[in-house]
Amino acid sequence: MSGTAIPLLQIDDLSVGYGKVEAVHRISLRVGAGQIVTVVGPNGAGKTTTMAAVMGLLPSRGSVRYDGADLALSSVEERVAAGLCLVPERRELFAEMNVADNLELGAFVRRRRGDRQVRRSLDDVYALFPRLHERRRQLAGTLSGGERQMLAIGRALMAQPRLLMLDEPSLGLAPLIVREIFNIVADLRQRGVAVLLVEQNAHAALQLADYGYVLESGDVVLHGPADELAGNERVIASYLGLGAARVEAAPGAA
Repeated sequence: MSGTAIPLLQIDDLSVGYGKVEAVHRISLRVGAGQIVTVVGPNGAGKTTTMAAVMGLLPSRGSVRYDGADLALSSVEERVAAGLCLVPERRELFAEMNVADNLELGAFVRRRRGDRQVRRSLDDVYALFPRLHERRRQLAGTLSGGERQMLAIGRALMAQPRLLMLDEPSLGLAPLIVREIFNIVADLRQRGVAVLLVEQNAHAALQLADYGYVLESGDVVLHGPADELAGNERVIASYLGLGAARVEAAPGAA
C-alpha cells in the first residue's frame, strides 16, 4: 500500500469497552486493498473486541472508515452489503443445516437485492474447498474442525467480501489443517480479497501477512512489515517461542 493510497480499512483512535472496563485503548490500524494484515497478541489483548467493533457488533469511540466511508452510522447488514465480512472464532454455523444451506445463507443479503450470480459464487466456493462439495448434503454439526472452518470461510465468501476478517482461524486445528487453511487465505489475496487476520499463532500469521500489529492489553505496542516483526527480538521472545532456545544456545548459557 503506497503512502498516498486510501486504505480499504482505516481505524483511528479506536476505543472499545465493556461497561466501565475499556478493553481497547485508542488504537489505529490500516488494511490496504488486496493486503493481508495480521493482529497478534496474547489472550485478552483486545483482538476479538477490535474486530467486533469494526463489524458494528460492539459500540466504540474513534473512527472506523471502510473504502473511505465513515461506518459510524452503518448497521451490520449494511457493512456486509458493502463487502465487509467477519468469520468469528466460534464459527457460528447452523449445526442442524447441511453444508449447502449454510453456504446459501452467506448470500442472504445478495439474494435480497436480486443478485443473480449467487450460483456462480457457490461454484467458486466449491472449487476453493472441494471437501465442502463432497459434503454438501452433510449436516454442519457433523463436520470435523477443519471442515467447519472451511465452511465458515466459504459462507463469508458467499457475501463477496472485499475485506474478510478472520478471528483465530487456526484455533483447535491440527498443524496440517492449519497449513491448508492458511494456503487458502493466501489464495484469497491473489483473488483480490483483503484479509484482516487475528491470530495467536504468530509464527504462521507473520509468515503469511504483509503487515502486522502486536496488541497487548488493548494497546498497539509494535507494528510494521510482517517480515520485520518476525525478526524483532521482542516478538521472537514473546510470541514465536524461540526465546528459550536462543538462551540455551548462547555462549556460556547454563
